[in-house]
Amino acid sequence: MHVGMWGIAVIVIVIVSWLLYRYLAPGSWKEWTRVGVLQAFIIAFYAEMYGFPLTIYLLARFFGLDLAWAEGGNLWVQLSGNPAAHIVAMVLGYLIVFSGAGLVVEGWRAIYQARRENRLVTDGVYAKMRHPQYTGLFMIIFGEGIVHWPTVVSVAAFPIIVGAYALLARKEERQVLEKFGDEYRQYQRRVPMFIPRRALVEIQEA
Repeated sequence: MHVGMWGIAVIVIVIVSWLLYRYLAPGSWKEWTRVGVLQAFIIAFYAEMYGFPLTIYLLARFFGLDLAWAEGGNLWVQLSGNPAAHIVAMVLGYLIVFSGAGLVVEGWRAIYQARRENRLVTDGVYAKMRHPQYTGLFMIIFGEGIVHWPTVVSVAAFPIIVGAYALLARKEERQVLEKFGDEYRQYQRRVPMFIPRRALVEIQEA
């Protein structure tokens, strides 16, 4: 049962925070404000996952949810009454998380190489979306904080984080336009911002 495991909470917060600053290092004070929002989410989320199950207590207090502590602090388990719900949510959630982490790492590698060569990166994962690192970040938060272990904090913070990084992406694009001009404008017209074009078509058809 994920309750009162503060040692694990601290370890996970440190590891996840290190990965955040390793692959999504802020470059200006304005970027630090966005990273600050994400850092607050990380601390609150894992403190609740392993420490104090605030979401479950709130639901019990305001909606009369009958707590079943033997089933753990996972919201899906509490709502369904089935401990297997945690396994299903964990598997699905971490499939999304690891896919997102792959995008973040691949995007970081491509940007690192392009900066060394002083060129615009438009190949690889950047041929499918203009901001794969941010798309990967959104997938990580969604997979962990919505699918695997939803909490009041994670559900409320998700759209805020998406909005903050969408604004940051637009700011970064204005800077890239100043440097690469028409080359980047053509790239913008050709490649979507966050969601690959094929996925966008499938969403529209659905």
